[in-house]
Amino acid sequence: MKSGSKYDVELISLEQKDELMKKYSKNIHYEERADIYGCCIKLLTNLKYVKERWEENFYPMSNHVRSHGRLVVIEEKDKPLTVLYDPLSKTAFLINVDYYGWVKSLALATASDILEDEHGINSVHGACIDLDGKGICLIAPSGTGKTTHTYGMLRIPQVRILSDDWFFVRLQGENALSYGSEKNFYTPADVAQAWNEYKQLVENAYIDPQGRAILNVRWIIGKGRVVPFSTIRKVIILKRDPTDSRITRTINTDEALEFLEKERFCNPHLLVRSDRKKNLRNQFFKKFLDRTETYMVNATPPPRETNDVIKEICVKS
Repeated sequence: MKSGSKYDVELISLEQKDELMKKYSKNIHYEERADIYGCCIKLLTNLKYVKERWEENFYPMSNHVRSHGRLVVIEEKDKPLTVLYDPLSKTAFLINVDYYGWVKSLALATASDILEDEHGINSVHGACIDLDGKGICLIAPSGTGKTTHTYGMLRIPQVRILSDDWFFVRLQGENALSYGSEKNFYTPADVAQAWNEYKQLVENAYIDPQGRAILNVRWIIGKGRVVPFSTIRKVIILKRDPTDSRITRTINTDEALEFLEKERFCNPHLLVRSDRKKNLRNQFFKKFLDRTETYMVNATPPPRETNDVIKEICVKS
């Protein structure tokens, strides 16, 4: 199988999807269903390790429930890494994708596409924690330290976690209600280098060739500190800009939205990027940010210094 630093999504027709399903059906050895915020997303694969990671990662859905979306994850020799998506049937084909992080992200993206179009429920590619009943989310471009700082915040006993990577949002009245959907988190193993508290958790986990592991963080922080939902009160946007001397500041909706648009909503895994979809996401994030206090944190200092800044934002009333 072949890996890379990124992939492109090619949209296909329903007829092309049917041809591909016919082509690959004889090679599918495993079928598993995941419950992703009420969507039944079915995995079809010939790869045992993908099936096993999927079972660790997601809550199961009954086999009696018909799927709303599908991921076909196939190893095919002498073919390039390819991601195809039929937006009509909500079916994605991942050919020679050896990075489980992309598999799980595209499963979440498929559910997001369904919920966005059919239920007016949006998703955020970010982490979400809860402190004393108030939700706080961290949004950042890839590689900025979102996951590292989320686990740093979990060292505070009062902090609970919904998600370290992706969550769903429903706007109700003046509230932004956030919901997690993963049973266990697919996390970089190097969080133990930043925070020694997680060393035992990482040592007991299977670390894949990409340096990541599916972690049941309950083993370290306790079962009651993984929660299904919260009401978001604060948004922290992380960036790394050594030319900006400001470490932290409050920002308004327009500035936050401009940053998110420029960074493609900090989500490299969105399956459909049409003008219609962009408008939907712009409208959502504007309403979402209008309901929260929003901060920009420049994560150029060492992790512990940056985490102290984030902690200060989180604990102040």
